[in-house]
Amino acid sequence: MIEAPIPTPGPGEVLVKVKVAAICGTDVHIYGWDEWAQSRIKPPLIFGHEFCGTVVELGPGTKGAAVGDFVSVETHFTCGVCRYCRTGRGHICEDVKIVGVDRNGCFAEYVTVPAENLWVWRTEVDPEIAAIQDPYGNAVHTALECDLVGKRVLITGVGPIGLAAILIAKQAGALQVICTDVSPYRLELARKLGADAVINVTAVDMKDAVMEATSGWGVDVLLEMSGSESAINGGLACLVKGGEVSLLGIPSRRVTLDLADGVIFKGARLYGINGRKMFSTWYQGQALIECGLDLKPLITHRFDFTGMDEAMQLMKSGQCGKIIIYPNGSDH
Repeated sequence: MIEAPIPTPGPGEVLVKVKVAAICGTDVHIYGWDEWAQSRIKPPLIFGHEFCGTVVELGPGTKGAAVGDFVSVETHFTCGVCRYCRTGRGHICEDVKIVGVDRNGCFAEYVTVPAENLWVWRTEVDPEIAAIQDPYGNAVHTALECDLVGKRVLITGVGPIGLAAILIAKQAGALQVICTDVSPYRLELARKLGADAVINVTAVDMKDAVMEATSGWGVDVLLEMSGSESAINGGLACLVKGGEVSLLGIPSRRVTLDLADGVIFKGARLYGINGRKMFSTWYQGQALIECGLDLKPLITHRFDFTGMDEAMQLMKSGQCGKIIIYPNGSDH
């Protein structure tokens, strides 16, 4: 814990007073200072990138924001001039910068961000829900890249993003949602959030269990959230011919796929998912919330900054859903 000066917003930026933040898996890598963190992070850095807050100051020439706006933030800051940005694909920008990774983040009382990255809330929203729009947006992007209406959906990996995908798939009209994981705690959360079947892959064979759950049919859609080689190949083995796959989970090492039988001969369609489409995913996500999607059950624990050690250890254990951080303490 340090005392840091309140940052000054530059041209086109705003200063946001953080109201609520949340912990992401990326934050756990940074906190643990693992190999990835050492190769990517250039200290000193205030990290954290999931948050909401209030605009309290405008930088020179800033447009599209006003002091007092309650906001969430698209945390991928794009260059705006590369080929991808210029063709409406900023989510795969060649020179993207991420708050809390490439510049100071939200585990602080104040943070500066480009005004163009603000999502200004014009409707009433719980601040805890506003703080988790980043992972929720990943789930929206992953799920809605596929046709879910009337489909049997398999979600492999039910961390917070996979859990959110259950709610999205159900609201989008999925016929059946099946979830796999290695954590009994998170599988029980998945069941409470509406999963039709949950499978602990440490106890049973994934394909056998999925086939039994689908009366021998298999699944039309695979939403892969874990990055596990066995989950990817197991999910592909359960996929029907002509099925769709959204791949969000990041493997910790190179993986080997059953490309012939799992993809090519099935005529499967695979989508690589990176972040959120800016800002079509945000509009989709808010529409789902306005239509009744309730993210509150995803949140299982709340801490203030003095509990950060405990919160990080809890995240590492997997015995939690989404963890909320209050800079100045929580009244919950």
